[in-house]
Amino acid sequence: MFNILIIGANGQLGMEIKSLAGDYPYRFTYTDREMVDVTRVESIKSFVKDRDFNLIINCSAYTAVDRAEEERELSYMVNGLGVKNLAEVSREFNISLIHISTDYIFSGESSRPYVEDDTPNPKNIYGESKLEGEIAMRDIAPDNSIIIRTSWLYSKYGKNFVNSMLRLGEEQKSLNIIFDQIGSPTNCENLAKTILDIAPKIDNRGVEIYHYSNEGICSWFDFAHAIFEIKDMDIEVRPILTREYRLPAERPHFSVLDKSKIRGRFNIYIPHWREELKKYLKDL
Repeated sequence: MFNILIIGANGQLGMEIKSLAGDYPYRFTYTDREMVDVTRVESIKSFVKDRDFNLIINCSAYTAVDRAEEERELSYMVNGLGVKNLAEVSREFNISLIHISTDYIFSGESSRPYVEDDTPNPKNIYGESKLEGEIAMRDIAPDNSIIIRTSWLYSKYGKNFVNSMLRLGEEQKSLNIIFDQIGSPTNCENLAKTILDIAPKIDNRGVEIYHYSNEGICSWFDFAHAIFEIKDMDIEVRPILTREYRLPAERPHFSVLDKSKIRGRFNIYIPHWREELKKYLKDL
């Protein structure tokens, strides 16, 4: 049986994988930071030793984009060193590794969707730390391993834009939302399903990089407007510029990801973000 270790099982992606696990003929082992500390290579080694894992899916990450500007060391420990440690253990024990990265490794200055080979140029500490993890994993190069960059994740688990908008919509009648940052929302359930579908099909030397998000593009303003429209909530959404909403971390203005590679390699269907948003809000 295909034996999978989930690192960071209590986050958005880990929880979505848990909810889908019954649909797959795999054996899953779920861990949190108390069971496996990715910043300590010996913690990972002692857990995987003698357990015969075929695959590690790394769902752990430091994702507090603004707080990372102050908590730089912690961000690099989890997103950089943690991935390096997982890659070293994966190579030593001949285990495949799937690691999740981010659109924030790019500058946002492109005029077209980013492909996997485009040069990274992160604008904040979070993006820099995620890129450090990518570089370490590619240098160590465990076989049959992949990096999946994704964007604008939301799910029913934890903090995310959709859940924040629904909460604020219950408290306020009007909201100011940024309209000059463009990307692609991603239903985390879609990402989880894609990972589990392609997991046994991964067959490459070293590390391959893929992009995955839902199809289509929008601004945060468009995203918020769609949420309230679908939920039939009478909320005035006012567009504002990024510079009017000051945050510690700079964001890319355009971080749309080109999904041609993963779609072609694994022959998968990627639904449109609005279609998935409707399903998500209907199921809540």
